[in-house]
Amino acid sequence: MRDLTKLLFLDIETVPQTYRWTDLDPRSAQLFADKTRYEQERDGKSAEQVWGEKGGILAEFGRIICIGAGSLHKEADDWHLRVTSYHGDNEYDLLTRFAELLDRHYRTDDHWLCAHNGKEFDFPWIARRCIINRIQVPRILDIGGLKPWEVGHVDTMNLWSFGDRKAYTSLALLAHILGIPTPKDDITGADVARVYYEDKDLERIAAYCKKDVVATAQLYLRLTGRELIAEERIKMV
Repeated sequence: MRDLTKLLFLDIETVPQTYRWTDLDPRSAQLFADKTRYEQERDGKSAEQVWGEKGGILAEFGRIICIGAGSLHKEADDWHLRVTSYHGDNEYDLLTRFAELLDRHYRTDDHWLCAHNGKEFDFPWIARRCIINRIQVPRILDIGGLKPWEVGHVDTMNLWSFGDRKAYTSLALLAHILGIPTPKDDITGADVARVYYEDKDLERIAAYCKKDVVATAQLYLRLTGRELIAEERIKMV
């Protein structure tokens, strides 16, 4: 079994580059329309309507505003979870700080990153946005040319799938059916862009992101046959 102290649990929050379609520059708008033409034709929607749904989940057209990170350590034979976040309006700054964390503490072959749907979303998103921002991709995210067993990425959705890749299973659903306690929140991922652009409440988004990191860590422990971390041993900073 993996050394729990070598795992870093992640969750990211992303928003579209512009909240309104009309604020997008013409060239980017055209390229987005080209990229999402299939969805437009399939669902009978305009590029503007698709932008409202997908502008914040495509790395070419969105940006990261928060990265939540959690790590486990032992104190007096009990496991503790510490969760923090890197968030801000300046994507270059938050990615630089997060990349420094990875390159300082998570760069050897026995370190792992863990996220829910991380292989399809969180891990490639961070790497792509690093490149766009001209930041060196951290070693643990730079997987080009590596064999599958050499990639230090754990995905709790893949652990649950047991090889069945037909459907997406949300973190909220798995937490519910597996009896993992999760803090009640007043926003979901669908609310992030609105809360960021309209309410301008980045701290609220960061708090939501850190709660998802806790849920991901607890889900990993549950899926690997370990005890959950008691609430009093979870520290958010």
